[in-house]
Amino acid sequence: MHPVSHSHGANALKPVLGTLQLWGIAVGLVISGEYFGWSYGWASAGTLGFTITSIFIAAMYATFIFSFTELTTSIPHAGGPFAYSKRAFGPTAGYLAGAATLIEFVFAPPAIALAIGAYLNVQFPALDPKTAAVGAYLVFMTLNIVGVQIAATFELAVTLLAIFELLVFMGVVAPGFSMASFTKGGWSGMDSFSLASIPGMFAAIPFAIWFFLAIEGVAMAAEEAKDPRRAIPIAYITGILTLVVLAIGVMVFAGGAGDWTKLSNINDPLPQAMKGIVGENSGWLHMLVWLGLFGLVASFHGIILGYSRQIFALAREAYLPAYFAKVHPRFKTPHRAILAGGVVGIAAIYSDELVKIGGLTLTANIVTMAVFGAILMYIISMLSLFRLRRSEPDMVRPFRAPFYPYFPAFALLGAGVCMATMIYYNPLVFGLFVLFLALGYAYFRMTAQNRSQAIAASIAGAGLKTS
Repeated sequence: MHPVSHSHGANALKPVLGTLQLWGIAVGLVISGEYFGWSYGWASAGTLGFTITSIFIAAMYATFIFSFTELTTSIPHAGGPFAYSKRAFGPTAGYLAGAATLIEFVFAPPAIALAIGAYLNVQFPALDPKTAAVGAYLVFMTLNIVGVQIAATFELAVTLLAIFELLVFMGVVAPGFSMASFTKGGWSGMDSFSLASIPGMFAAIPFAIWFFLAIEGVAMAAEEAKDPRRAIPIAYITGILTLVVLAIGVMVFAGGAGDWTKLSNINDPLPQAMKGIVGENSGWLHMLVWLGLFGLVASFHGIILGYSRQIFALAREAYLPAYFAKVHPRFKTPHRAILAGGVVGIAAIYSDELVKIGGLTLTANIVTMAVFGAILMYIISMLSLFRLRRSEPDMVRPFRAPFYPYFPAFALLGAGVCMATMIYYNPLVFGLFVLFLALGYAYFRMTAQNRSQAIAASIAGAGLKTS
């Protein structure tokens, strides 16, 4: 049934996840992006300009997910994009997609962990945000090691709480909503649209991406899905629709609740928007701060699941040291891969203030770095889809991208626009991103021998089974 068998006995993941759990992972991975990060887009584009940017990015993500689902269901592999591009273009493209995905998933969690620390610091001023961030890593790495079933059930519960919370936010601020507040200065500070507001709309692209970044992480749970061919399309498509509705709702209600310029450069736009309407001592506000934490936790926990499966899959195919391809004998989770990503994340947390690029702290830059990884991966994935349609027309495709070739072409075009914009506004971080990829490529070239041995061993193993 599968052209490539992944039942490496000791290195096999357990297929235990149902459709609802996968939907929980899809939405949970992203939902912290509705709580913070996006409002920085208002600073450059204004409310109306950023709405246009967000609609464009939402269209790019929707067409991308519809196209990406074809790849995920035809090649259900823990490596996700790495497996698709390797199949389409060979090992070097596999390396590039794997490295890009790894940068996205290893660099996003420290930023979220620091946000969790900042949230807790508001409640407990004596608690150092960095200590809290490391605590978050330890707790959720443990939960991920104990089992994917437990991890996914927890993810679903936290995601549902976070969604409920966003709906409560909209309900509480709705009475104070005014369209005049929302549109005032909505075009990069101007009341009416002019060509001068266009650069701001482009500059805001990464913050619109933050609304949806990492939804593609569900692909990495594909080997652990009970019925990937049916469950993944449902989870992805309902997931992206859920997120589009939430993103629009949160943005419109927060922007119309008062003076939106006060929210455009802070890390907690929702509590601040609410404060203006219900006052500081409202019970609603305390609830929002506590439940807002759930949104961050859902994304943090889900992305740990994502990066660990990526490290595991790359190690299993000898792109990373084989040490990381071991599965825990009792829990059947890639425990070494979970810990490895954590070590990198914790190191990033402690170098937050030490490393400044272009005057910004490390957090702002690692978010940008994660976005670069994501967009490169989107581009390679869409190219892989076109290539596989041509090179393997007979491949079993349980889900076919609708409106092919228009949907994947629009997603590819959108990702190209994002990439060009990101490079233009962040040349320094892009240079660093290229440097990471180059160092990884050097390692990839040096370890070619290990891969040919790994392939030979798996062919020999297959030969023993059949004889």
